[in-house]
Amino acid sequence: MTRRQFLATATVAAAGAKRPPNIIVILADDQGYGDLGCYGSPYIRTPHIDRMAAEGLRCTDFYAQSLCGPSRAALLTGSYPARNSLNFNHLPGAKTGIHPNEITIPELLKQANYATAMVGKWHLGDAKQFLPTRNGFDSWLGLPYSNDMWPYHPKVTRIGPENTTAKAVRERAELTGFDGQGQHYPPDWFPPLPLMRNEEVIETNPDQSTLTARYTDEALRFIAANKSRPFFLYVAHAMPHVPLFPGKEFDGKSLRGRYGDAIEELDDSTGRILAALKQHKLDNDSLVVYTSDNGPWLPYGIDAGSAGPLRSGKGTVYEGGIRVPAIFRWPGHIPANTVTSQIAATIDFLPTFAAAAQIKLPTDRTLDGHNLLPVLTGAAKQSPHDTFYYFDTAIHYTPETGRPASNSNLLAIRQGRWKLHLESRALYDLQSDIGETRNVSARDPELVRRLTEAANKFLSTLRANVRPIATLPL
Repeated sequence: MTRRQFLATATVAAAGAKRPPNIIVILADDQGYGDLGCYGSPYIRTPHIDRMAAEGLRCTDFYAQSLCGPSRAALLTGSYPARNSLNFNHLPGAKTGIHPNEITIPELLKQANYATAMVGKWHLGDAKQFLPTRNGFDSWLGLPYSNDMWPYHPKVTRIGPENTTAKAVRERAELTGFDGQGQHYPPDWFPPLPLMRNEEVIETNPDQSTLTARYTDEALRFIAANKSRPFFLYVAHAMPHVPLFPGKEFDGKSLRGRYGDAIEELDDSTGRILAALKQHKLDNDSLVVYTSDNGPWLPYGIDAGSAGPLRSGKGTVYEGGIRVPAIFRWPGHIPANTVTSQIAATIDFLPTFAAAAQIKLPTDRTLDGHNLLPVLTGAAKQSPHDTFYYFDTAIHYTPETGRPASNSNLLAIRQGRWKLHLESRALYDLQSDIGETRNVSARDPELVRRLTEAANKFLSTLRANVRPIATLPL
């Protein structure tokens, strides 16, 4: 069944049922596990997000993916990126992107008459055929890919004198300790960075210090315009992905340098969104989620975040690369000031939001996510996940098929407290060793065997159910 056929025949809750909740997802970019006050940051002040946690549920064992694009693909489709063939970062001018038969969260929610909007970074292909407005969003204001994919990237080879922006970005990267040695990009590697509204470029190389505020203002306008109907709002911030550009009001104000400034502005943005819900009397009718797309980008030194007690960062399948903060708030439905250590992930958003809106899931495809509502509301104590799989997200694709050149990119598996890295056979007890510092595989070779067997079995079933990436021309 194609996406169009499913959307035409999908069944929703009976007419007359109570209005489904508004749903807002706020996604930070490259924010580490340890970069919020409620997750132990001693230097970054996040009173609004901390209050959100006090009024809702905070997850300690929540997973995204290890890179920007794959994480967004997982979030929107309810599937591991190895399944939807989007487990790599798209560059500007990419000939591939999200397949038109993928069913995204906004497309699903439209079956319950949701208004849908995206604000911020997309990163699932920048050709018009792949943009948010072709994938369920009524409107979009944002960047089609990462904010460092512009002519001022510190690794771009310069010809002639640098302009002010290029010089400032290069000098900042050198100051942070960023390793700019090795491969460099040719001068024309990145085109001017486009800020887009729907499918049109409205600016190039925008003043990034204004992006968080502009995105927030756009989100507030959408909430006000759609307060009388259910809505889905996806706010995918540019910050704190480098280059860091906190707004002028926040620049130099934190105890954690420019990185902390950017996070504190995200906290202010979150506070403004929550205040708008109260203003429009939507507070009890709105499920709001705050999370990050992956762990901190550690090579950027002082401009990178912190994974707190976790090992490593972005681009790895150590916990610091893929375990992220996650807070769920829905007054009257999610008990206040609760914490769960149950396994959950961004792949769970699609089935969870569908359940909240009483929408049936498609049955013609494998979804890796599960409905978290019972855990969020306290009706269930156990996660629907008995196992979580960690994939390499830096894989190359064959353009002829759109499928991975190799599907052997499953790098680790977690069951309960145990995590096994498949290549090294390193086994960690995450309950007593959250930092993955003590390999205990020698103590229990039978457990290593069972986990390896479970990983191979899952990989075999995944290979039989990989959905294709889209390749131009469509």
